[in-house]
Amino acid sequence: MLGALPAAQKPECELVGAAQARDLAAFEDLADVHADHLYSVVLRLVGDHGDAEDVMQETLLRAWRGIGRFRADVSFFAWLCRIALNESNRALERRPRRAATVGIDEESMQVGASAHHEPVTRAEHRALAEALKLAIANLGSPYRTALVLRDLDGLSTREAAHISGVSEAAFMSRLHHARLKVRASLGDAALTGAAPTSRTLMSVSPSFISAKRSAMAYELQVVALNSRRD
Repeated sequence: MLGALPAAQKPECELVGAAQARDLAAFEDLADVHADHLYSVVLRLVGDHGDAEDVMQETLLRAWRGIGRFRADVSFFAWLCRIALNESNRALERRPRRAATVGIDEESMQVGASAHHEPVTRAEHRALAEALKLAIANLGSPYRTALVLRDLDGLSTREAAHISGVSEAAFMSRLHHARLKVRASLGDAALTGAAPTSRTLMSVSPSFISAKRSAMAYELQVVALNSRRD
């Protein structure tokens, strides 16, 4: 006779049902499944590891208290993420305004260049990452949220809009404006020599922000071409 499935292999709906019946172990299993992904989203929103850890703790506490209100019209992760977004915004409101950072790992940015140019490429690569971090960190919270959820984390428009608490049309409007703001920010920096060269931007694969063929990657390439023409 086969034994019971390990918690990690149980269907999520089964774990949710058990958690809603106040099974703490089932809720902890759900949290374990989504913890790493959720933490990456929170870190990109608040830009600080200490704040991100605090937000995670408060998010999971609120999720446990409110698990009975979860409805399966969206994924459990999206539901968790909406709670995390609210807690992230509270964390940002509580602290003095300062420059934030946005996590863009090096594996998300693929620079194609020959070995001969590798040292220069790496320096330009780092400069591009820093320029992107600053541009995204300087966005207002609704715009940064849209960009993080859709372009950096690759959530569907439906899920990202639900997390943001707006309609899909409103979310897409925010995302469009966020992409334009980042494009303008990097374009202005490039013209003053403070950002990576056009050659560097053009050598970046469209997967550099973890979303293949993303519109943002395309728009950044357009910025590079326009800067070079100017």
